[in-house]
Amino acid sequence: MIKKVNLVIISLLVLLSCNQEKSPLSKEDEFVSELLGKMTLSEKIGQLNQHTSRWEMTGPAPKNNDSQDQLEQIKNGEVGSMLNVTGADATLNAQKLAVENSRLGIPMIFGYDVIHGYQTMFPIPLAEASSWDPEIVKLSAQVAAKEASAAGLQWTFAPMMDVGRDARWGRVMEGCGEDPYLASVLSVARIKGFQGTDLSANNTIAACAKHFAGYGFSESGRDYNTVDIGSYTLHNIVLPPFKAVAEADVSTFMNSFNIINGTPSTANPYLQRNLLKNKWNFKGFVVSDWGSIEEISNHGAAENLKEAGLLAIKAGSDMDMESNAYSKYLKELVDEGKVDEKLIDDAVKRILKIKYKLGLFNDPYQYSNIEREKKEIYSKENRAAARNVARHSMVLLKNKAQLLPLSKQIKSIALIGSLADSKDIPLGSWRAKAIKNSAVSLLEGIQSAVSAKTKINYSKGCNLTIGDRSFLQELSYEQNDKSGFQDAIKAAQNSEVVIMALGEDCWQSGEGRSQTDIRLKGQQQDLFNAVKKVNKNIVVVLMNGRPLAIPEIAENAAAVLETWFGGSEAGNAIADVLFGDYNPSGKLTMSFPRNAGQCPIYYNHMNTGRPTSTNNVFWSHYTDAPNTPLYPFGYGLSYTSFAYGEATINSSAIKKDETIEIKISLANTGKYEGEEVVQLYIQDPKATYARPVKELKQFKKIKLKPDENIQVSFKLKPEDLGYYSPEGEFLIESGEYHIYVGGNSQEVKQVNFTLID
Repeated sequence: MIKKVNLVIISLLVLLSCNQEKSPLSKEDEFVSELLGKMTLSEKIGQLNQHTSRWEMTGPAPKNNDSQDQLEQIKNGEVGSMLNVTGADATLNAQKLAVENSRLGIPMIFGYDVIHGYQTMFPIPLAEASSWDPEIVKLSAQVAAKEASAAGLQWTFAPMMDVGRDARWGRVMEGCGEDPYLASVLSVARIKGFQGTDLSANNTIAACAKHFAGYGFSESGRDYNTVDIGSYTLHNIVLPPFKAVAEADVSTFMNSFNIINGTPSTANPYLQRNLLKNKWNFKGFVVSDWGSIEEISNHGAAENLKEAGLLAIKAGSDMDMESNAYSKYLKELVDEGKVDEKLIDDAVKRILKIKYKLGLFNDPYQYSNIEREKKEIYSKENRAAARNVARHSMVLLKNKAQLLPLSKQIKSIALIGSLADSKDIPLGSWRAKAIKNSAVSLLEGIQSAVSAKTKINYSKGCNLTIGDRSFLQELSYEQNDKSGFQDAIKAAQNSEVVIMALGEDCWQSGEGRSQTDIRLKGQQQDLFNAVKKVNKNIVVVLMNGRPLAIPEIAENAAAVLETWFGGSEAGNAIADVLFGDYNPSGKLTMSFPRNAGQCPIYYNHMNTGRPTSTNNVFWSHYTDAPNTPLYPFGYGLSYTSFAYGEATINSSAIKKDETIEIKISLANTGKYEGEEVVQLYIQDPKATYARPVKELKQFKKIKLKPDENIQVSFKLKPEDLGYYSPEGEFLIESGEYHIYVGGNSQEVKQVNFTLID
């Protein structure tokens, strides 16, 4: 009897415990589950399709098959998302087609490549990363979200967080550079800027972490190329930024074009299901890159589009961007028993939840407000923010004899180069809805900054390109015409100082813009050489979207200012720096090679078995160039100077449950107030698996007045010392560690400690 009573009590306790553990569904889950229960299989599959617009949504669909077919699909609820539909009027009309005609009235989500601004252009992401300032990066994304959402958009295909080590790859302009830690910090900041604290607010948009994964490691820096890296590199270099944004609740992921470990990323179940959705517990949805499901067969991993769709849905790719694999074959695959409908249900739930979070079920038209669109886009406030971000993004690479900053009262300036008067090139690639030729040119910026008595002798010198320039076309470079050289030489002879705008056309970098030669194109180097013969006071203003190989410029220019593609207010921002209204504080996030033969080049490389010079040639080196970059990761000068003391540590032996505190004194020893990015690196010289020579772990941006000094403190937890095994296991190992602190990855102070069990 006692046993029976005890069993009853135990059973009741177990039942009570189970009921307590099973938490009630949230309103979001209840809504999505109820809606899913009403959907037919065809309606579910419809949510998994994303299509680009076949006509301008501000008017009726043209009487052609493509447009009419798309119109019927939208009205039937067979399109879950559209891209490249922009503007409050167009998105309103398109949304009405879906909501007011389909059986369940499920709204679409409108996406667009809002990479570094919508209409107000901010510096390209690689430039913004050079600020080493998460708040600056966040500000850029906030303004972009405000403008994009005012144009009816709810989703951006950004940020790109591919770690980029190879300057030949054009898409480095979209990323944060070569370091996974910095990419993690800045990508999280960008996501917070896009998404805010309330995704349902009409001034925030859903972000998209891309490209998952390994895209930045394309062989030879050639876009869309094969990726062949070990799982050790995958877990320690490629994946950390993606894990960081998953933990920061990014709404969506985008898979990548490349294969990795022999499998196209779009069809990779380990990445998308095992790691992202299961291990990392990501609750959003995964969208394919443009046509990447169809490209599975091009890779040789599927026989046809139908099989490609099968592999993609099973791998965890939830939404099909422009391949039509799901719309054509998914129902057939379910009927054949090759796809479990539960996989489709999971994908649909994920998409519906993001729509719910965006507030689209509460008001599908809240983003399409024409009056707000007029007020928010390209406002004076937004352009002021763009100017501020651009100033923070610039990196001073050289300043011989403190030539900069220039006086606004200078009597004469020669401004030379075809980039100097361009109002289009500063806008950069991936420019969303920027108006062509709308940027403030360098010439305009200088004219606004200097005294009315300053004479500006402008000369183009030479053209960089000839023919059409556009996002879709290859560029042609001017190689022969030097007729403008004499005019440039004359301008230089008649001026106190020369400012030369050199670098790239904005369509030289970006998607599909890989290059084997990353030197100055056209006749720019020859023009520089000719000008230098008559005036040595040359300030080179670089405009570019990737690190360039410029050893001759670095050696012979008096000053070099890296300005990247600075956006709508580029000219004003550059002038702010040139004339001292802002003291440059940027640091490089990608190493500048001496020549393309060094690529890929990056600071956090592994040591080799033969790392140092011997008395013969048998050590790891080049016979025609140093191993070191022209300018290293983390490098950047200021108009003032900073002095570092010796690094100290709270103990030479730290237990695994203790915190390591590192301190270093920093003094402003110059004449100007300035900011310094103090960088902390670690090295694990002996580990189970070989570790890099240095790894960035923390950084702080410190502002100091002249003669001011401060004690900078860093605190590291034992997990900051850890790394991943090739199998993805996180390891924290005892032993000796080296700590390096300084102003860049090469000039550092060292202190050591031992981590003990």
